[in-house]
Amino acid sequence: MNPVALIDKYYPPGTLAHAVLLRHSTRVAAKAMAVAARLRCPVDLLFVEEAALLHDIGILYTDAPELGCSGTLPYLAHAYKGRELLESEGLPRHALVCDRHIGVGLSAVEIAARHLPLPARDMFPVTLEEQIVTYADLFFSKSPPENDRERSFAEVRSSVERYGAEKLLILDAWHDRFGP
Repeated sequence: MNPVALIDKYYPPGTLAHAVLLRHSTRVAAKAMAVAARLRCPVDLLFVEEAALLHDIGILYTDAPELGCSGTLPYLAHAYKGRELLESEGLPRHALVCDRHIGVGLSAVEIAARHLPLPARDMFPVTLEEQIVTYADLFFSKSPPENDRERSFAEVRSSVERYGAEKLLILDAWHDRFGP
């Protein structure tokens, strides 16, 4: 499977959306691969790289003109739309990374309580590979003014902190395991 060819299938090369997605995803993939290489346990490296490259493929369906996306859905919907797209491509394992990579994960209860535009189901990264990609994603923005800069852990922590102490516990545990 060639993740870049799959991106090219849905995002015409030369468009802003293609450039933004590829720039962001390659940065996330590089960080995820560096994290995976440091771990002293078995990690499916090929899957980590592929999943990192494809985790945001659903942005195509969102209304995010600053990213070159002219869909109709709210931005958060890119998670489940990416899942649907990759499932239709016969990539169910990769699809779960799309579905579960928002923040440090979301519960069905908080999705319903916060009226988020997502299916009311648990959307937590479960496998080690899902967690690695999700962790790496937190360090990079897709926003063109910010997409060339890796955020510091302090910046990531500050952005996660506003969602509650339980989210910080997850992030801190990941950082202890995955950080430098």
